[in-house]
Amino acid sequence: MNENQMKDRTKHFGLDIIKVASLLPNTAAGRIIGNQLIRAGTSVGANYRAACRARSKAEFAAKLGVVEEEADESAYWMELIAEGGLLEEDSVRALISEADEIVAIMVASRKSVTKRLKESAIKNPKSKLQNLKS
Repeated sequence: MNENQMKDRTKHFGLDIIKVASLLPNTAAGRIIGNQLIRAGTSVGANYRAACRARSKAEFAAKLGVVEEEADESAYWMELIAEGGLLEEDSVRALISEADEIVAIMVASRKSVTKRLKESAIKNPKSKLQNLKS
């Protein structure tokens, strides 16, 4: 998957999150969880776009970590929605799966970038990256 495809995928994820949140009941729990879900779910695409504009590989890896966290948080809120009976599980199952896939993609990408950073630091010991931790 290339950068533009991932941008589209994360944007559609955010749009789908907004749709699910709009289905939540107008109760204290529905409003609070809906707000949290919208914040986390729309943040996935925004932070992925920010990662694509990173000024360094280290910044790119860090921003991918934020995308990973926000996608995982989105899955958490959707699990609460389903398990708390706010919506039927079928309403969020596909989105939970999509969140999990985005998390897996970000983990793999971040590991790959971090590995390259470490290899670069080893090849160039005078680099500022030599102190990069595991």
